[in-house]
Amino acid sequence: MTGKERIQKAFKNIVVDQTPWVPFVGAHGAFLTDKPADEYLKSAQNMFEGINKAIEHYLPDGIPVCFDLQIEAEALGCQLKWSAENPPAVMSHPLEGGKNYNILPDMNSSSGRIPVLIELTERTRLAHPDIALYGLITGPFTLALHLLGTDIFMKMFEDPDYVHRLLQYASTISMKMADWYLEAGCDVIAVVDPMTSQIGPDQFEQFIHEPVSAVFSHIRDAGGLSSFFVCGQAQQNIDVMCKTGPDNVSIDENIPLDFVRDTCRRYGISFGGNLQLTLVLLMGTAEECQKHALECIEMGGDLGYILAPGCDLPMKTPVDNIKAISQLVQDQYTRDIVKALDTSKEETPRLNLAEYGRTEKVIVDIITLDSESCAPCQYMVEAVKTIAPHFEELVDWREHSIKNLDGVTFMSSLFVKNIPTICIDGRITFVSKIPPKKELIEAIQKRINEKMKLRIREKHGKIVLAGSNEEVVEMKEKARIAVLELGAQIDVEIITGEEAARLYGVYKTPAWINVRNRIKSEGSEPSSEVMREWIKALI
Repeated sequence: MTGKERIQKAFKNIVVDQTPWVPFVGAHGAFLTDKPADEYLKSAQNMFEGINKAIEHYLPDGIPVCFDLQIEAEALGCQLKWSAENPPAVMSHPLEGGKNYNILPDMNSSSGRIPVLIELTERTRLAHPDIALYGLITGPFTLALHLLGTDIFMKMFEDPDYVHRLLQYASTISMKMADWYLEAGCDVIAVVDPMTSQIGPDQFEQFIHEPVSAVFSHIRDAGGLSSFFVCGQAQQNIDVMCKTGPDNVSIDENIPLDFVRDTCRRYGISFGGNLQLTLVLLMGTAEECQKHALECIEMGGDLGYILAPGCDLPMKTPVDNIKAISQLVQDQYTRDIVKALDTSKEETPRLNLAEYGRTEKVIVDIITLDSESCAPCQYMVEAVKTIAPHFEELVDWREHSIKNLDGVTFMSSLFVKNIPTICIDGRITFVSKIPPKKELIEAIQKRINEKMKLRIREKHGKIVLAGSNEEVVEMKEKARIAVLELGAQIDVEIITGEEAARLYGVYKTPAWINVRNRIKSEGSEPSSEVMREWIKALI
């Protein structure tokens, strides 16, 4: 059975001889050919060489021709920011402010880099007739967001008719791209719409269902197979995604594979994905990659599951890691060995964040896959970057990409489970949701107000004891006696809630807080003599 046949049968929920395997090689092809991504993604010859290398190394059943969700946006007038290690990012939105899509240039097969993709697909089809070729197109909602910007979320409430018209237009662009890919030789059209993870099922039904369903019907009528590709925390939308009529749903590591499996099987739809991009494929060992892949294979089962990464492989993913997965897929003996061996990974180290949030400024952390290569991550970072000047010197923000170990460690330390996520002074605030400008400003302002209240309290003679009733009972009595003996006008406040303690920056109780001089003791009870000296300093 050829790889192409294996994919075709799996898409139709026919049991095949082994789990179909599709490594999503995009910018990683540049790494395989020792070229920067911004050079690689502009050349049919460069990408052809990268695909050939990937096929040689990874023995796939199917492979994408290109993984770049900015092709259509570029052809329609969006300016791009190019990177040496990632696909480009959209940097301008020609419909910003609510302009009519009629101002956009007519997109045809000669626009932008589309001729490069057509040439690449035709050459790859001739060279590899037995491999299923995937043509990746930008989904209507993500394309509309590229064109309009994040104002689309507000427009969905203020001017829904405008959004409906824009999405209908975007769906016609998706159909054009599908036709060009199919005519050039692709077998599967993957409608990649990561920004749909930012809305709920009701909005999906209202705005997305009709234009996306039309795209899948068009692909089917043209004789192609289709996949609905989403990344991010989109678990709430899997059911409504299935209702749009794709042949396959592909997801990343943010969504439990067993949940997707059970949902898709209710609709008779194939499914795939879920290999962890960074912690396993990029940073793990070959043995860890095999163990993880085997877990996915066993959970996916033998009916309709396609083994694949959750998204485009990070550019510098070790070749040996992906080769190891290919070996596992091809060889039952390897699977038996991996099953028998314990290759469990040590727990990700965590930072000591006891001092976190005690700075004068409010710290906004954005945990991302990579804002250069992940559209939801990019727009979340832009949202924070845009409003930060509103607060002048009161706010610092930084991005933590989990493509490096420091980012993974920070993610683990803040107990973040999904990306992208915004944390404000260490508190998880927005999870897989690009907040509207107003909501983000309000959340940051709330934290600023909390800190200002603390600073106001610091002007008064006051002691705060934090901990459980059991922890502070003796410390409270000692403090009361010391205050009386010294004749001091000092208030003693007791706080027992964890959340209230954290307003003072306390993460370990019991704690003594001399409000004027901040935390004096944390995690232990000071002696009576030490307490007296601290109280003297307040008199």
